[in-house]
Amino acid sequence: MKKLWSGDEMATSKAQIQASRKYAEKAYDRIELKVPKGNKEDLQSHAASLGESLNGFVNRAIQETLERDKDKAINL
Repeated sequence: MKKLWSGDEMATSKAQIQASRKYAEKAYDRIELKVPKGNKEDLQSHAASLGESLNGFVNRAIQETLERDKDKAINL
């Protein structure tokens, strides 16, 4: 019998990993982001200081910029 528990966390089955990947492929687009060496660590640190993941921080920054740019276009 396969051990499902490791300490306080449940091990992830192959079926669960496959289901998560399948969902992610349907629900999300992927974008590769390249930053100069050293910037990744700065971005991760900044995001963590705000209680966010790097992905969450980048998505929020993009959304805020889109809104700001939309407001600028309206006011032209």
